Amino acid sequence: MVSSSKLALNAYELVEEVKSGSISVEDYIASMLERIESMDERINAYITINHHALDEARMVDKMVRSSSSDGSGYCNGNLLGVPLAVKDNISTEGIRTTCASRMLEDYVPVYDATVVKRLKDAGAIVIGKTNMDEFGMGSTTEFSAFGVTRNPWDEDRVAGGSSGGSAASLASCMASIALGSDTGGSVRCPASFCSIYGLKPTYGLLSRYGLISYANSLECIGLMARSAVDLALMLNAVVGADVQNDHTSIDAPPIDIESINSTSLKGIRFATIREIMESNAIDEPIRDSMLDAITSVEQLDAVVEEVSIPSLKYALASYYTIAMAEASSNLARYDGIRYGYTVQPDGMAWNEFYSTIRSNFGSEVKRRIMLGTYVLSSGYYGRYYMKAQKARAIIREEIMHVLRSYNAIITPTMPVLPPRIGERISDPLRLYTIDICTVIANLAGIPALSIPYSMHDGLPIGIQFMAKHLDEAMLLRIAYLLEHARGSKVKRCVL
Repeated sequence: MVSSSKLALNAYELVEEVKSGSISVEDYIASMLERIESMDERINAYITINHHALDEARMVDKMVRSSSSDGSGYCNGNLLGVPLAVKDNISTEGIRTTCASRMLEDYVPVYDATVVKRLKDAGAIVIGKTNMDEFGMGSTTEFSAFGVTRNPWDEDRVAGGSSGGSAASLASCMASIALGSDTGGSVRCPASFCSIYGLKPTYGLLSRYGLISYANSLECIGLMARSAVDLALMLNAVVGADVQNDHTSIDAPPIDIESINSTSLKGIRFATIREIMESNAIDEPIRDSMLDAITSVEQLDAVVEEVSIPSLKYALASYYTIAMAEASSNLARYDGIRYGYTVQPDGMAWNEFYSTIRSNFGSEVKRRIMLGTYVLSSGYYGRYYMKAQKARAIIREEIMHVLRSYNAIITPTMPVLPPRIGERISDPLRLYTIDICTVIANLAGIPALSIPYSMHDGLPIGIQFMAKHLDEAMLLRIAYLLEHARGSKVKRCVL
C-alpha cells in the first residue's frame, strides 16, 4: 500500500514513479479504492466503482516489468496507471452509466465513449463513475437521484455541478484525473468550488461520441485535474477528429507541453469585462480575488485592459432558452419503449403508461423539459427560441471581436463562494444566476479554463480564462505560470 500523501501526486508525477518502478500500480489503485471506501460515505462523489480496476492495474504492472526485463526501459502511455474518474453521463463499457437518474438506473453501455477509450489507450484506469446533477441539469450536484455530493473543503457546502462528483473525487484524492461534461459551466463551476483545474475545450475539439445528450449545440466533454501539465497530458490523449462517430469533431494538433512551460506573459493582452466587474451578482470576496488575479498577470508582464460587451445582459436568458429547448427534444426518447426505465403496460392506457415512465425524472429535469417544450411550441418558437438564437449570434460576434484584439478574457469563474447545501435549490432563478460568467464560452464555442486561485475562509475561489477557438495552449500556459507563481497559496487536495 502507498501513503495517503502519495495519493495526492499529480498524474505526471505518478507516471514517472510507475515507469521507474518506484510505485506499483496495483498498490496505488488498491490504496485509492480503500480511500474511496473510507471517505465516500461522507462525500458521495461516486455512483459506481469499477470492480475490475485492480485487474487492470496488475496488467499495467506486468507491462512495466516486461519493459524493464527486455531492456527497453520504456512503456507507452503518458497516463500509465493513472486513476481516472468519469462523470456518469459518459459511456463506459461494462460499467453502469446512470446520468444520476432513476430513468437509467440499470443501464450498462456496451462501448466506451471515444474520450474514455483514448484515455485508456494512454494507460489511464477508470476507477469509477461520479455523481452529478441528473442529466447534467444543475450547478450544485443536489439534483441527483443518488444524493448530494458534498464539498471536501466544507462538507456542509455543495461541490458545484453538474460535474460535482468528478471535482470532489479529485479534491479528496479519490482520483488523479477526471472527466466531466460542460454545457454552461458544468466542469468549471465544480472546479472553482473544489479548488482544481477544469477545462472546457473548443466546441468540437473532443469527440462527444458516448456523451449522453443534454443540449447538443452547447455541450462538450471537459477535462479536470490538479495541475496544468496533467490537463495538457489528458488533452493530448483525447484530441483528434472522430469522423466515424461524431461529425462535429475537428482535427487539431496536440499541445507542445514544453510551450506551456514559460516564465512570463510578456506581450500577452488580457481583457476584463466591465458588465461582469460591475455586476451586483459578484460577491465581494470574489471581486477581491479577481482584482488580485489581474495584479498577478500584470506582474507576469501581461497587459490587462477593460472592455465592454453590452450583449452579455442577454447571455443567461439566451443560454437557458436554448439549453432547455434542446433538452426537451433530447429527453423525449425516454418513453419506456425506446430508452430508459419501463414497466409492464398490461391493462394500462397509453397516457397512464407514459406518465408513469416520465415521472421517474427528477424535479429539475421535469422543469427544464416543460420550459423547453413551451419555447418550442407553436406560437412561441419565434418569440423565445429564435430570439435566443439571434442573441447568441450577437454575443458570439462581440466575444470574437474582443478576442481579435486580446489573447484572453479574464473573469471570475463563479460569482459566489460554494453555497451551503439546500441554500439555492428552492429558487431556480437564483440558482441559474450563478452561471453568469460560465455560459459565455458555451454560447461562443470557445475554450475556457477555471484555475484554483485563492481561498476565503477556507473556501476555494476560481478564476476563469477564455481564449480564441483552438487556443487551449494559451490557457494552459496561463495556468502553468499562475500555478507556479501562486505556489503554496492554493491547495488542491484535502488529505
